[in-house]
Amino acid sequence: MILGANWAIVLAAGEGSRLRLLTTDARGVATPKQFCSLRGGASLLEETLARAERHVPRQRVVVVVAAEHEHHWRDQLAHLPAENIVVQPKNCGTATGLLLPLLSIMARDAEPNVIVMPSDHHVSDEAILAQSVGVGLTTVSRGEAGVLLLGMTAECATSDYGWIVPGPGLGGVRSVQRFEEKPPLALAQQLMAQGALWNTFLFATRGRTLLGLLEHVAPGLARRLDDAIQLGGDTLARVYDTLASMDLSRDVFARAPQALRTVRVPACGWTDLGTPQRVIDCLAQRAVAPHDIPHRGITVSLASGVGRKAASA
Repeated sequence: MILGANWAIVLAAGEGSRLRLLTTDARGVATPKQFCSLRGGASLLEETLARAERHVPRQRVVVVVAAEHEHHWRDQLAHLPAENIVVQPKNCGTATGLLLPLLSIMARDAEPNVIVMPSDHHVSDEAILAQSVGVGLTTVSRGEAGVLLLGMTAECATSDYGWIVPGPGLGGVRSVQRFEEKPPLALAQQLMAQGALWNTFLFATRGRTLLGLLEHVAPGLARRLDDAIQLGGDTLARVYDTLASMDLSRDVFARAPQALRTVRVPACGWTDLGTPQRVIDCLAQRAVAPHDIPHRGITVSLASGVGRKAASA
């Protein structure tokens, strides 16, 4: 058994519903945004896998995906070990979606250090982000932080993102005073002036720390899921059918502010591509014509807001 290694969890089970108009083809079939591309090459998921592999070897990158999306992720994840693809029967919130791959990791490494990476982010300067991720993993491996949130230096005052208000701290690691989720523009301007950070949902932590926080909110859930995994068959799906949705930010982190720390990531052209306007802005910054963006048989037409079948699949 490995002990105390660095691991990455890539979150790729989302529906991408807010971009549905941009990722729906002529048949009315929507492609979740993590399987789409801005460049016509690597998908956002594949970019995230490459981002993770800058810090951990491929055999320690674990991806959580949705069963219903298998036709999207099967080929994109073919290079990973089968045990590193964790299939979620259905969406029961981000906390449960994170617990499942965490259990998979801790079955192989009882004391892992974990970096959590959503798969719907775009970054212009990967080197800047990579340096901060490295700092995060080093910090948690030394036991100097519970859950270390990588807060992004705000590049504009926006009400589209959640904000982290840092508190006191030593060096670059600060406590978390509070969160402001999608504040009005006037408050966002104040937050930016005060040095608040965008909440990226990127964070580093020790596996046992995260498991403890999840267990505090949902006692016994980890054991139920672990037992279901061991039994196999449709047992996990039947357990999922009994679960209420549990959100990581609202139901876990907000209840344990004492466990949270944050570190400032320098501006690096980060966006989570959560809205059509963010996609358009991102393309404009990259000097990509906001017209046709091909990806795996789908052309996203930003001019009309409707996807159509590409001429060359």
